[in-house]
Amino acid sequence: MQTISVSTARKTFLAAQGFADPRPSVVPSRRHLKRVLSRVQLLQLDSVNVAVRAHYMPVFSRLGAYDPALLDTAAWAHSARQPRLLVETWAHEASLLPIEDWPLLRSRAKRDGWWKHYRPLIEKSPGLVEEILSVVKELGPIGAGGIERAVEADAQRRGPGSWWERSEVKRICEYLFGIGQLTTGTRRSFERLYDLTERVVPPEILSQSVSAEEGARGLIERSARALGVATETDLRDYYRLGPAPARQAVAELVESGILEPVAVHGWKAAAYRHTAARTPRTVTGRALLCPFDPLIWERARTERLFGFHYRIEIYVPEPKRLYGYYVFPFLLDGSLVARVDLKSDRAAGVLRVHGAFAEEGADVARVLPELAAELRHMAEWLGLSGVAVGTRGDLVRPLAKLVR
Repeated sequence: MQTISVSTARKTFLAAQGFADPRPSVVPSRRHLKRVLSRVQLLQLDSVNVAVRAHYMPVFSRLGAYDPALLDTAAWAHSARQPRLLVETWAHEASLLPIEDWPLLRSRAKRDGWWKHYRPLIEKSPGLVEEILSVVKELGPIGAGGIERAVEADAQRRGPGSWWERSEVKRICEYLFGIGQLTTGTRRSFERLYDLTERVVPPEILSQSVSAEEGARGLIERSARALGVATETDLRDYYRLGPAPARQAVAELVESGILEPVAVHGWKAAAYRHTAARTPRTVTGRALLCPFDPLIWERARTERLFGFHYRIEIYVPEPKRLYGYYVFPFLLDGSLVARVDLKSDRAAGVLRVHGAFAEEGADVARVLPELAAELRHMAEWLGLSGVAVGTRGDLVRPLAKLVR
């Protein structure tokens, strides 16, 4: 078994995630978006909109400024000329992933999520399940509120004894989304509009039957492609698979020659490298990373590879926060060298940097101009007129001079 350094594992990971690819010198197109998707495999969704929605940012981090409508169209629109590229379902968390991967996610390779706790409600209210599906079939794509109103109107027409609680309607919608009977037809101001999966996923994909074992192999292989070098736990976490199917899939992929075992110096657990992974001699370039970027979403892995201790402090009381509410690590030439607490202030038209902090040992003279340039680039992409720097952190004073 080959032993590799953490530096080699880190460069392999960065290349797998697309950070060894140069940003396009032209306006990014659907072809460039496909390249990013072939690297990261999925984009996590999140409701927090302090700086920018989570699914838009990883594409910007890899491509630079692009039209967000490019991603919207790929995810929530379909035409003969531009077929839908992505579908929304539970993967790592609620995520957008290539539509051709739908059968793998529905193969029973994944453990049931939090929606399994709604099964007693489903068993108690089968009539409501059918009514919700009927409403979506007739009116979809439709939001949960619209479904609730339609169900309420039907109940009032039928008279006493046929009313359902609104909370039950919402929970059943979430359950049907979790098991794949409903998905997102489109979004309106980020509100999910439910539709029947059969109207979103093409029939030639929806009809594919994939065993749990085949699904686990497919998902672990995609995890390995996105991670480059990873432990079995890392591979499992990317799509939130259960331990047993993940271990079996890893063993089968090693046997088939798709994964090769490696030892990473200082790692306690065994690691696996995708045989198609490449390790560049150096990684250059810069990027701001949102908290839900796949490069950093697994915090223990981030610490193992980058020596970077990172936590989201949204739910930490403000006086106890170390760095801020919504903090973006800054990647420069393959290292995480700083972190900035960002907010898009639409009313004032500026990207606010509430705090900016250098990592220990970072070359501040090198970091500052690169960070300033990337913040200006992000502000311009978001349609903001500039960058306003606050008062927290060791980088704020010199950074404020550079972004003027």
